[in-house]
Parts: sequence; structure tokens; C-alpha cells
Amino acid sequence: QVQLVESGGGSVQAGGSLRLSCAASGYTYSNNCMGWFRQAPGKEREGVATIYTAGGITYYRDSVKGRFTISQDNAKNTVYLQMNSLKPEDTAMYYCAADSVPPYVCLAGLPHPKSWGQGTQVTVSS
Repeated sequence: QVQLVESGGGSVQAGGSLRLSCAASGYTYSNNCMGWFRQAPGKEREGVATIYTAGGITYYRDSVKGRFTISQDNAKNTVYLQMNSLKPEDTAMYYCAADSVPPYVCLAGLPHPKSWGQGTQVTVSS
């Protein structure tokens, strides 16, 4: 079992930036796909970005392309989500997730990850 701990959330004004971190511990070697998801009040959870850790290949949902960047630091077992040009509609609880899946599943947005973090709140004001 892998444990995931997110950090870096906060409150910013529109146009600002935040960097989220997800530190993994436990059986990290068994997970080859890491992802960020978000859920706003009253809305369904949605995938934001994933990274296939073996090759660093990434996936982004359309609404964050060009603004968000997912990256990894294998030495620290940490995945990051750099969020720039934030918009009020980016306001949500952001969750880190992990699983061991084929590349095509990871790059399709990792629809059903096995492991989840506790979440970190991001609030963007206009």
C-alpha cells in the first residue's frame, strides 16, 4: 500500500500561481502512474493531469493545458502540479492518486486509481 500526502494548496487571486506537491511513501515501486484530480462543491471529481513515471509522459485535461504542468522527482518520490494563470473555476479540493496500470490507461487520465491522498484545498478568487 502506498501513502500519498498532498501539500501546497491555498488561496490566490485569479492569474496567480500555486505548486502542489504529492509525497509518496510505502510501496512506491509498484505505482507507475501518478495523477492529480479535483472536486469542486456540488460537482463530480475530474482528472486534471497524470504522469507515467517510467517515461515521464503526461496527460492533461483540456481546460488546464498550457497552464498546469505535472512533473516528478523520483529521488524524492514526489509529484508536483505547477498551476499558473489560475482561474476561479480552478477552485476545488485537489487530490493526488496513484496506481499501477498500462501506459494507455495512465495517459487516458487514470480513471480509477487505487490509492488516494487526503486532498489539499485550492481557492482562486476573482
